[in-house]
Amino acid sequence: MKWLLIFGCWTLFGLFFLSQSYIQQAYAGRPFEWKRLLAVWMCSAYLWALLTPMVLYLARRFPIELKNWRRGFLFHLPASVLFSLVELLGFVLVTPLVGLPWMRQTFTSTYVAVFVIDFHWDLLTYWAILSITQVLDYYRKYQERKLLASRLETQLAQAQLGALKMQLHPHFLFNTLNAIVVLVRKESNREAAEMLTGLSELLRHVLEDTGKQEVTLKQEIEFLERYLEIEQVRFRDRLRVRLAVHEETLDALVPNLILQPLVENAIRHGIGKSATAGFIEIGARHDGRETLTIEIRDDGQGFAPDALDSKNLGIGIANTRARLRGLYGDDQKLEFRTGEMGGAVASLTIPFRLRRNASEG
Repeated sequence: MKWLLIFGCWTLFGLFFLSQSYIQQAYAGRPFEWKRLLAVWMCSAYLWALLTPMVLYLARRFPIELKNWRRGFLFHLPASVLFSLVELLGFVLVTPLVGLPWMRQTFTSTYVAVFVIDFHWDLLTYWAILSITQVLDYYRKYQERKLLASRLETQLAQAQLGALKMQLHPHFLFNTLNAIVVLVRKESNREAAEMLTGLSELLRHVLEDTGKQEVTLKQEIEFLERYLEIEQVRFRDRLRVRLAVHEETLDALVPNLILQPLVENAIRHGIGKSATAGFIEIGARHDGRETLTIEIRDDGQGFAPDALDSKNLGIGIANTRARLRGLYGDDQKLEFRTGEMGGAVASLTIPFRLRRNASEG
């Protein structure tokens, strides 16, 4: 199919310029030598058709992009000269075979004559193929980015809906509101008001912050703190939280709502399955490389041998993996393991990127 498209386009190219030659000959009042001109234009067109796949390969292998335009330009400049010389050589060798009686006394003199007439035209032809390829590739990448953005928006919406569903779970709301009622009955009105404010802020964040794929780690931590304040009401003194976030990581960009399912997983499988008090540690570090590592630890029972299977970690973790792949491709990693001192560890590694300006925060 690709070859048919290439030869079809070059056939139209040859016929187009054949028609131009006819108009020129008719305007000058000269007889139209259609056999000779047809042979000239179609030989040139089909020679370029044979060379086009190689030009397409080099155009994609060495693109001229804004960040490395010198490298691409310095490669394609001599390549265009070489391809033009090869096309001229093929033209000189092929045209006698189709009955063009214009060969000079020697091959060299014929090649020089053809070089003088067509070399610059062939240079322009190479750069035209290169330009068309670059434009089509940019358009294809643009469409792919639009499709990817659309998928990411869908995944973000699903993550927000999933978080909201968890937070509006009847059991969760019952325990939260029951704790607030207990505080009111104890006339601890200030604490009850703080809990209602925390619940309101949590729901407001999920409902209003709908357009951002990435937020700063500081914003993500602030959301987690409100979520954990409510969870601490549920578990009372059984849940202790420790933050070990390095200050230089606070402005790093992370996927919106990416940590909540990991923390919720630690609470459910760590604190939730233990009758004693436990802790959850949320840490983030940037070790000088171009990566940000976030770890969520608990001191629960750790993972069973078969629990590390992605299918056993739940839909929330599966959606988290899908969002990470969509945002960062292969430049991300989400691992679950049993800690050295017991408990479970969720380790997330993504590219370290700071927000460009305040508007991203």
